[in-house]
This record gives sequence, C-alpha cells and structure tokens, in this order.
Amino acid sequence: MEETQIPPILEKDEPLEEDKPPDSLPRPARPWRVAVIANVKGESTPTAEAEDASAEFDSKDTIQAIQSAIETDGHSTIFLQADSNLPIRLNQVCPDICFNIAEGLGGDAREAQAPAVMEILHVPYTASRVLTNALSLDKTMTKRIWRDVGLPTAAFQEFVSGDEPISADLHYPLFVKPAREGTGMGMDLGSIVHSEEQLRQRVRWTIKTYQQPALVEEYLCGREFTVGVIGRSDAIRYSRMPHRYEADGFIRLPVMEVESSESATPGVYGHYAKTLHPGEEGVPQFLCPADITPELARRLQDLAIKAHTAIGALDVSRVDIRLDAQGEPKLIEINTLPGLSPGFSDLCVICETAGIAYTDLILEILYLGASRFGLLMESPSQPIDLPTPAYMSTTPIQKS
Repeated sequence: MEETQIPPILEKDEPLEEDKPPDSLPRPARPWRVAVIANVKGESTPTAEAEDASAEFDSKDTIQAIQSAIETDGHSTIFLQADSNLPIRLNQVCPDICFNIAEGLGGDAREAQAPAVMEILHVPYTASRVLTNALSLDKTMTKRIWRDVGLPTAAFQEFVSGDEPISADLHYPLFVKPAREGTGMGMDLGSIVHSEEQLRQRVRWTIKTYQQPALVEEYLCGREFTVGVIGRSDAIRYSRMPHRYEADGFIRLPVMEVESSESATPGVYGHYAKTLHPGEEGVPQFLCPADITPELARRLQDLAIKAHTAIGALDVSRVDIRLDAQGEPKLIEINTLPGLSPGFSDLCVICETAGIAYTDLILEILYLGASRFGLLMESPSQPIDLPTPAYMSTTPIQKS
C-alpha cells in the first residue's frame, strides 16, 4: 500500500514553498568578509607637506557608515588602513572582497597604490582598477585622452618648471592647479590669472608647494556641474536595482549644479569651499537637480559616461563639467573614487535626490565589483544576452 504523504503544518498565512516568489536579486553563495580599505584623517600621514595634503582622506564616520551599509545585507566587515602594513593585514584577514576608497599616501599615482596591492595578492576589490586610478588622478593625462578621443575639454598646458614657453592656444584668463591632486587642493581665488607674470608666479608656487607639475587651462566662466556615473555595459545582470539602468548599462542620475558665485571663493570650487557644510557661511549652493533643460541634462549625463568609459573607469565615478562663455560643456576632471560621506558627498546627495538610499548605493558598488571577480551570480530575472567584458574573471579567485 502506498504511503500517504502528510503535508507539513504551516504557520498561519505562510504560503507553500512553490507559491513563494523567487528572489530576483543577485545573491552571493554565502555572506562575505569585506575589508573596507581607506586612509583616515588624523591617522594616515601623507608624504606631501602642503597644508591640504590630507584633504581627500576619509573620516571614521564615513568608514563606519560604509561598514554599516554592507552589514545590512548579512556580510561582516573590517576596516584596514591603506598604509605600508596593508599587504600584511590583507594576508592576515583574507577578505573575500575589499571595498576600496583609499586615496594613497603620496606619489604621482597614489590612488592606484591600494588597487595594485590587491591585484598582486589576488584579492577582489570594488570600483576602478590600477591604470584608471592612476590616470584619473593625473589631470593632464586624463585631458589628453579626452582630447584625443574627441571629447570637449578646455585648452591646456602642463608646466614642469614654470619656465616653459606658453602655448599659443591659451588665452587669458587662465586657471592654475596641481596636475595630480583632487578635492580642490591648491585651488583658490589666486588660481585665476590674467597675465604672464601672474601665471608664472602661480605655476612656480604650485610646483614648489605640491612637488608636482602645474596644469594650466583656460578659465571656464560658465555654470559648473557635477554628474554621478553608476554602471557598466553588463551592470543590469548583477544589479540590485536593475529597473534604474538604461540599455547602455548606466543609470542617468540627476545633474547637480555647484553655484559658487557668492561662496567663500567666488567662481572657484576649491578646497576650502569643499570643507564647508550646508548652512555654514561661504558654502556654495548645491542645486540638485540642476535647473536646466532636459536636453542639457541628457547631454551632460551622456558626456560624463563617455568621459568615464574613455579612461576605462568601472562601476562608479563622478565627473565635473563646466560651461564655457558660449554655453558649451567642457570636461574638467573625473573622480574614480568619489566621496561617500552620507548626506554630504556630492555623489551621495545626487543619489538621494534620485531616490537611491545610501545603503543601496554602497551595496550596488560592492555587488558590481564582486561580479567582476566571479563572486556573484547574475540576477535570474535578467536573462539577457550580453558579451562577457574582458576585465571580468571567468572563475572565482581561490584562496590558499
């Protein structure tokens, strides 16, 4: 006689297993051990002696916010300082993946230092890889690439000594800044020069103070915008919010305008202005979404994505764009390690305007990074046929 199968007792209102909707989000096979890699203000010591040398380092609050966001999805986290002990600590901790926001301690490609260590040790990590992080910090090299692929950027020249002949393509007023820094370092009202005497004086000061070349470019007098970039060609396969992506694999985020005409440094979004919080005297206005036409917004978004892909950036960046006297957008620079201070950093504010919560932003960066190293299966709800990019590993990295 065939044995009767008695169905299990269900709790009240609990659906049968076959009736439960499948989890449509991409999931790892198990929770990860995630190392957050960063340089902390007050704890990391930069090699440069300029007053604003540690301007790009992160606060403990930012690191803890990133850790908390990652842990909401069941992962464990540990913070590792991006200093000379990083290789030793990575070998001790053996993380499944690193969430990288390390700025590096010095040198002409400092933002590439932590990614290079992780590449050597075969440890997966988030955001752009070694070459791109080295390029993006070098504003001159970035602008050369953009120019050579036909993207719009202001006329420029790099000065190594300050005695070089001035290019005939440059017309005053000009703008002078360190060629290999970010966060507005070395930029204030004195950066705008109107004569050869002012130009050479500022160039020599920049070279001496920051121990690196000075980048001189035509001053753009128009409105300034910053545009966040999230995605890559196959991002929808691994995204936790695939509905936000367009066919090219990128999210079109709201454009933010930086209105600095009445800020502490009028017309210059420099380091001091970037340290001010909303409500403080002299802080620029951050208008998001910017009061611009849909056509200009789309143009700026597409230009930012082209700038991002031209230098091989991956998954996340922030691109600064300014209009010239004729109202035409010109690329200024790109940050492949954009700030992630909740409620303060430009990308976080932009995402908040778009309805993307801070936790979702952090997990999106984490999961897109993990997918490149075979740590994440693609979403079952996204059965699309896309080529596998060359930068993706075909098998998960095996730990010894």
